Amino acid sequence: MKINKIYYVFLGALALACSPKMVDKPASNQEQQTSTAEETSMNTMPGMDKKIPMDPDVRMGVLDNGLTYYVKNNGKPEDKVELRLAVNAGSVLEDDDQQGLAHFMEHMNFNGTTNFEKNELVDYLQGIGVKFGADLNAYTSFDETVYILPIPSDDPEKLEKGFTILEDWAHGALLKTDAINDERGVVLEESRNGKGAGDRMNKVTIPVQFYGSKYAERLPIGKDEILKNFEPEVLKRFYNDWYRPDLMAVVAVGDLDPAVLEQKIKDHFSGIEPNKNPRERPEFNLPNHQDTKVAVAQDPEATFASINVSYKDTFESEPTSTVGDYRDDLVNGLFSFMINNRLQELTQKPNPPFIFASSSYGGTVAKNKNAYSSFAGSAPDGQLGALKAVLEENQRVKLYGFGEAELERAKAAYKSSFESFYANRDKTESGRLVGQYVNDYLNGGVTPSPEWRYETTMDLLPGIEVSEVNAKIQKYIHDDNRTIVFTGPTTENKPTEAEILKVVNEVASAEVAPYEDAVVRENLIETLPAAGSITKTETNEKLGTTTYTLSNGITVTTKKTDFKNDEILMSAYSYGGSSLYSDEDYMATVFANGGLTEAGVAGLSQTDMDKYMTGKLVNVRPSIGSTTENLSGSATPQDLETMFQLVHLYFTDLNKDEEAYSSFISKQKSFVGRMMSNPQTYFSNEVNEMRFKGNPRYAGFPDEAAYDAADYNKAYELYKERFANAGDFNFFLVGNVDDQVIMDLSKKYLANLPSTGEKEMYKTFDWKEKQGTREITVNKGTEEKSLVQMRWDYDIATYNAEEDLAVDALGEALTIRIIEVLREQEGGIYGGGARGSMSKIPEPGFNFSISFPCGPDNVEKLIAATQKEIAALKENGPSDIILNKVKEGYLLEYKEDLKSNRYWLNNLVSASREQRDPNNMMNFEAKVAKMTANDIQAVANKYLNDDYILAILMPEVK
Repeated sequence: MKINKIYYVFLGALALACSPKMVDKPASNQEQQTSTAEETSMNTMPGMDKKIPMDPDVRMGVLDNGLTYYVKNNGKPEDKVELRLAVNAGSVLEDDDQQGLAHFMEHMNFNGTTNFEKNELVDYLQGIGVKFGADLNAYTSFDETVYILPIPSDDPEKLEKGFTILEDWAHGALLKTDAINDERGVVLEESRNGKGAGDRMNKVTIPVQFYGSKYAERLPIGKDEILKNFEPEVLKRFYNDWYRPDLMAVVAVGDLDPAVLEQKIKDHFSGIEPNKNPRERPEFNLPNHQDTKVAVAQDPEATFASINVSYKDTFESEPTSTVGDYRDDLVNGLFSFMINNRLQELTQKPNPPFIFASSSYGGTVAKNKNAYSSFAGSAPDGQLGALKAVLEENQRVKLYGFGEAELERAKAAYKSSFESFYANRDKTESGRLVGQYVNDYLNGGVTPSPEWRYETTMDLLPGIEVSEVNAKIQKYIHDDNRTIVFTGPTTENKPTEAEILKVVNEVASAEVAPYEDAVVRENLIETLPAAGSITKTETNEKLGTTTYTLSNGITVTTKKTDFKNDEILMSAYSYGGSSLYSDEDYMATVFANGGLTEAGVAGLSQTDMDKYMTGKLVNVRPSIGSTTENLSGSATPQDLETMFQLVHLYFTDLNKDEEAYSSFISKQKSFVGRMMSNPQTYFSNEVNEMRFKGNPRYAGFPDEAAYDAADYNKAYELYKERFANAGDFNFFLVGNVDDQVIMDLSKKYLANLPSTGEKEMYKTFDWKEKQGTREITVNKGTEEKSLVQMRWDYDIATYNAEEDLAVDALGEALTIRIIEVLREQEGGIYGGGARGSMSKIPEPGFNFSISFPCGPDNVEKLIAATQKEIAALKENGPSDIILNKVKEGYLLEYKEDLKSNRYWLNNLVSASREQRDPNNMMNFEAKVAKMTANDIQAVANKYLNDDYILAILMPEVK
């Protein structure tokens, strides 16, 4: 059957959130032999053939012309509806002379339609706060093209315009010759952006991965020679063939009466005439093959080595449509969950065989074909070892299976994640729901209600037996229909097909040892100091926050919200950070700090911690920044005490484990060893080397030698020092908090942390970056690709909040002009923009940057065009139209942000850390309304001075 992609993504997220690893009793050979029969019997249980019901809150229909629609009311975010037009046509349907035109057609729907002349569409949407790229977007894949439009739902005129846009996308493209010719440059720049090591290696690997299929011949970006030279009639032929109502679906999810949305769809789409003689829409497969196909692709600019083993099913899949299908998806997901836990454990060994690895069963590029795939990233010279390790884990399961304890832990993880999903069922954003219905249309699935999914999962999970999960490996792994792909940097000893197949054959006949597990204790904290107390309580009525001062000096600020039913976010800081290190200590530890938490806490290794955390949706992460030491985390209300326990232990009982640290260093060295081969990484490093020359605390980009020189002992010692005084920490918790619970947990786990009674402050340094106009050109890379950056970064006398907003608005205004001029008028870039900000700590500063990729021949012209736009903003300020676009974008975003726990947490923390009035976050709308073009013009003249860097990446001189 076909795995429901949305559901499978949900399972993948679940696997990342929790990672239990335990085996109890290996399956015997006899159990393996009988498992297939047990699996079959399980799927013949009563009710397994019952159809999965579509969510009754979703209105579905098919218009007389064949167009399908889905409508659902959803109140988060308020006053907004997410619209999608899904076209069941992509690059795989292109004729030989149309390669790249499915994607080109997507571009043309933004360049002249029945109701919007060229550029009017983007101009209108920006005027109501919908940002091009961030909000308004589209994508083209092999089998589909999907248009994305979020629109306000509280204004009838804007709503009507939104559906008019969607209707135009469906059948109103003008496809004027001059507009087509103007867009060629933009699409070719997008193609240029994709060129490089990955693209070159794809040309070797894709014919193997997609062996014998049309997919191997129809990458969505197409061929440059066709994009440059096709006649407009060729594009129109694709449009007329495939943009038709019987190959389309409209999806509308948002804060509006479903009857209104349904009527809008009928009004706008019922009149589209169906094709009288429609071209047959074929389905394409991945043909079966008896042998193992191998591809090895290396490139001198590649930075990362990977291996991929894929076992494609020999049979065609079907959509998940029955309860039995759904149950089978659960079994597949549990298998992937458990095998990935074992693979994760291997990454924590002193000399891990790979940096990371994963295995899963799911869909492929073809709609009707599934595969079991194992993937790993390794050091460039470690690919054969990574392949061996991944295959051995598959073989271990094949020989011995998983244990009962492993399955029970996986079930516990699923149960807790589904409980959280169910608790937040009325708090899910429309943007996260709409994709499910797009997927249903394109892939033939069905999305049940949250209630059905939760209740069915809770009912099915207990009955899944370890024997039927173990039986999956027999179905997954076979000698035919197998592909093995190696990609990575150029090495002296490139792996050969014979060497790869030798590893495969050796592992297949090997008698690997059973998986061994150790029992983990039941409690995180075995002994706990006496509880402290709360000495003061303060409230802020305007913000709805409460701040507790604990007996050791810690402050805890809470903000209760109803944005998510099952989410509490935490952040904490104290001043100091690495600024209090000597220059020598800083340089000795800067690359070691990342490995400190790999050791675990309280005598539990990271593997033990993963097991202990099974079924708990909680995480805590300490860190040491340049001016602060920090903790961040999240938990459900049920797991909040575990989060507090982890915080307590990261202060008092961080393990020191040389083997865990060695594993971290090994993985980091594997990852960074070839990073300088990447032209953009090399370019960034060269720019930084120029900027920070002479800075005694500049460590540069790490290489293997830097990791070898990192001092773990000193890093551990300084970590303990930084977290020795908890009394100057400030904690913030936002979400579904219960203040009485927070008070109790704070007294039990925070108020008893050690405190010196001192309040530290960060240090500043005398070294300053050289200023003045500086230019640097870096030649790196073999492709005809360039990158232009302009950067201002310098200290200022004082921080000003109003100027900070104006500087940010300057970035937004300049981005609009860069897209209008460099992309739409010049056709010289695909994307680019500007951004600016001001900082208050550690010292007041100004930062502004402009960046865009382009062709080498256009560098000087596009730099001149950018400088002209900067000069125009300095002389005249932004136009009223652009100012309105910036303001509307701010207001639309702010309206949604106010319903976000993350937004509240970030603002409360930053206001405290920078000693600003937190109440100002509630005045944002007034500040935006007050901001004028003169304000933006003023900061442009004040700060965009000659103290900037012009950095240009050019290809290597041939």
